[in-house]
Amino acid sequence: MKKRKIVVALGGNAIQTGDASAEAQQRALDETANYLAEMIDSGAELIITHGNGPQVGNLMIQQKEADSPKTPAMPLETCVSMTQGMIGYWMQNALDKALKAKGINKHAATVITRVAVHSDDEAFRNPTKPIGPFYSEDEAKELMNSQNGDIVFKEDAGRGWRRVVPSPIPVSILEYDIINQLVENGHIVIAAGGGGVPVLEEDHTICGVDAVIDKDFAACKLAELVQADELIILTGVDYVAVDYLKPTEKQLKHVTTEELKGYIKEKQFAEGSMLPKVKAALQFAEIKRGNKTIITSLQQAKEALKGNAGTVVEQA
Repeated sequence: MKKRKIVVALGGNAIQTGDASAEAQQRALDETANYLAEMIDSGAELIITHGNGPQVGNLMIQQKEADSPKTPAMPLETCVSMTQGMIGYWMQNALDKALKAKGINKHAATVITRVAVHSDDEAFRNPTKPIGPFYSEDEAKELMNSQNGDIVFKEDAGRGWRRVVPSPIPVSILEYDIINQLVENGHIVIAAGGGGVPVLEEDHTICGVDAVIDKDFAACKLAELVQADELIILTGVDYVAVDYLKPTEKQLKHVTTEELKGYIKEKQFAEGSMLPKVKAALQFAEIKRGNKTIITSLQQAKEALKGNAGTVVEQA
């Protein structure tokens, strides 16, 4: 029986829970890996993607504070690759432990992934992607003034102010064939971490660009290129909801792409949190009939595979 090839996009809460220390993030990943191991045990072939917003933001701060002629700060796209390796390493260790506990003889491999974008993407003129820690409005304005406007902060869904950077749309993933070969040979792959390293392909050269690609859109593009059966987007809630936190709140358990477009027009989903996930879910479901996207929590992932949990997005 053919196994289901699934791209899993992990939300930030799967890695960081408020404590930014390496030890705390590794503990969070130990718990995350247990849920992923359950999915693997049920017969799924996983390609795992993850966010890196807090990690890359913190790394940029460290780079800036240590900047000197002897230790020059690394550019944003290089910091994205650094956090891909860091989180991938932690996740590989966590998965090895969880899989061994279940008697599953598999290992994970991290692929440092480059994601091609267009140089004329509107995102480079309008930065929107939040990275790094939260600040008060006063703190954010003080930081912007101190950098002479070179960095931009915006309010993030009522949770505080965060630095925002360009978030261009992914148009291709350079390593997708390598990733697919690894999966076809029975390996678990961690790829497109933090949305992948954004690169431009021009004049037969590849160069990085300062940006952070949304990890859900990168996961969608990866799922398309490897011809995955499903895209599962894991976040902090069991279901997508309309009229969220209102007396009329309604959980969406099965929604068509056309219904979802209507909810987007009604502005039902917050721009900094649920909207990118919903748009990525919609995009993958519309690539071809039969594609399915599920949005749910990490805790409900195994039940979602059985069809018992989560918001399922499909064409009518």
